[in-house]
Amino acid sequence: MGLEREGAQEREQAVMLSLCFGIFSHEIPEMWFRTFVIMLRRQNGKGWDMTSSSHAKFDEGRAGEYAQQARIALAGYDACHELCACILSAALDGRRDASILVVGAGGTAGEIITTATLEQSWTFVAVDPSEPMLNLARSRIEADGLEGRVRFVNGDLATLPREPAFDGALMIGVLHHIAVDMEKAALLRETGARLKAGGSLILAGNYRPYASEPLLGAAWGRRWQLFGAAGEEADAKLATIMSGAVPPRSEQHVADLLDAAGFDAPLKFFSSLFWGAWHARRR
Repeated sequence: MGLEREGAQEREQAVMLSLCFGIFSHEIPEMWFRTFVIMLRRQNGKGWDMTSSSHAKFDEGRAGEYAQQARIALAGYDACHELCACILSAALDGRRDASILVVGAGGTAGEIITTATLEQSWTFVAVDPSEPMLNLARSRIEADGLEGRVRFVNGDLATLPREPAFDGALMIGVLHHIAVDMEKAALLRETGARLKAGGSLILAGNYRPYASEPLLGAAWGRRWQLFGAAGEEADAKLATIMSGAVPPRSEQHVADLLDAAGFDAPLKFFSSLFWGAWHARRR
């Protein structure tokens, strides 16, 4: 009976957690239930804290596996980064010495390396509060010989002066890691405040609650299996990706957040499962 009670409590906790991810029913698809249970167990009985710092989970351990995991999690990872660079280049056509702000720059540095390859006179300011992730990006940029064109800032965006110093900005894979709408809006607003009028923002990340499209969720799990993860391991990989992540509720929600932050209506140019990428200009 004790084990049955524990299982029932765990399922009820998973139901409550699922509400954060857009399931408004007690009928949880089995794959999502298993994933939510893994997420709960990782909390070591402390409960689920959606208010903790969004970058705290990007520690040494996660940074070490990030490059490989990111390419599995996002089908079309390289294509997305290439298109982000091409769209930004086209949007800033004629600005040979553009200065680009990169928000949440830690990780593979794919957005910087790809854009810097395309636009060889542009410079970048790479901001990230996670030191392990920023160090990973730094190592990749140094390996490509681009360190002379990139300034690294380990801290929040508030570390930089609040003045329109940048021609463009890249924010890739960041917004869905921020749990609270007010904080999402604040980050976009602070990014916009550092862009020149008419400056371009490339925004990319997951949108829509993860459990809102069961077929996409199932396909997402199959990607891990495609790359060699067994059933339980695939569930664990999804749990890691989803942990602490709360995507905008819809594409319209993304547009509303951008509008409130002072940007024109966004143009979507890339999509992959729950992921989307948009270009928007600062008004």
